[in-house]
Order: sequence, then C-alpha cells, then structure tokens
Amino acid sequence: MTGNGGSMVKRTLPALLLVLGACAQPVVPTDRFYRLDVAEPETRFAKPRLEGTLEVDRFVADGLTAGRPIVYSESGRPREVLEYHYHFWTEPPTIMLRDQLVTYLRAAKVADTVVTPEHRVEPDYELAGKIKRLEQVNGKPPGAVVELELALKRSADGQILILNTYRIEAEAKSGTVGAAVDALNSALGLIYARFINDISGL
Repeated sequence: MTGNGGSMVKRTLPALLLVLGACAQPVVPTDRFYRLDVAEPETRFAKPRLEGTLEVDRFVADGLTAGRPIVYSESGRPREVLEYHYHFWTEPPTIMLRDQLVTYLRAAKVADTVVTPEHRVEPDYELAGKIKRLEQVNGKPPGAVVELELALKRSADGQILILNTYRIEAEAKSGTVGAAVDALNSALGLIYARFINDISGL
C-alpha cells in the first residue's frame, strides 16, 4: 500500500505543479503619474505690460497628444508616435499647459489680471494655445520636444498681436520617463520665456 501511494504522489505532483503554474499571473506594472512644473520666470515686468484682463483659454491638441498617456517617439522616426500604457499625466496636457502658463504669466506680471474662462469676465485680451508636440524622444542622446502655437488677441477689435510657433528640443539626463518629464519642464519654461519676450516687444 505504501509503495502504491508513493507512486500516486509522484504521478499527481507534476500535474499539480502545471495547474498552479497556469494559474500564476504575470506581475502588472504599476501606473505612474507625472505633472509639469515650470520654474518661475526670470523676467518680470515692473508694471503690467497689458492693461486690463488677459484670458487664457484651454489649449487644443490633436490625437494622442491630447490624452493623458505620455507620448513618445524614436529618434530618427519623428512621424511615428506611440503612447505608454503605464505612464500618465496627472491631467490632460490641454489643461495642464494652460494652467502652467497662467501661473507663469501672473508671476511675470504680464497683465493686471490673468484669468481662465471659468471666471466669466469680459477680457481685454485673449490667449489661445495649440500643442503640436509634447513627447519623449528615445535615442542617443535621449530627450524631449515641445512645440506650441500661441496667439494673443486684443478683444476690442480682434487684432492678433502675437501669433508664433515655439519649438524646443531638450536633452534628458537618461532614457527614463521621469528624466523626459524633467526635460519637458525645461523646454516649456524656455518657450514661455520666449513668449514673454515677444510680449515685451509690443
């Protein structure tokens, strides 16, 4: 009896291990979330350059760029854009970049008041932005690219005062998503600084 029992255990053990192996699931990566945090402006107007209220509308973007998954491309293949499955922005870029710009413009004292449409006031100036590129670039060296179109309009007569496209390619310290986000922060700060410089020329 003992011999037969041992033989049965030997036969059933491999089958049991196969069943347990089939039930085991691969470890799912943890979702990670990132925010943009642009440094404060180095240039600040002694008095507001634009008299009155400046309203900054929500940015617009096409396709993948408008979504919360972080977008990336491969160096040498800029026309092919991919998105990560486990790396996300804390908010849609169309809102996040707008809010960062509002904070930046207030700190630079660009206008008497800088608001968003939610404040429901009659603005003296209106600012619209379009995100053309906001992505990590994998390659050697690794980096990131930001390309924005910014348009400043006077509300009274609809005259466009500034309409420019700003593009910055920044090198990242490594190929990680976190390093790319740091590079995007730096690039965005440079773009906002250039926009402030254009406003100073009005």
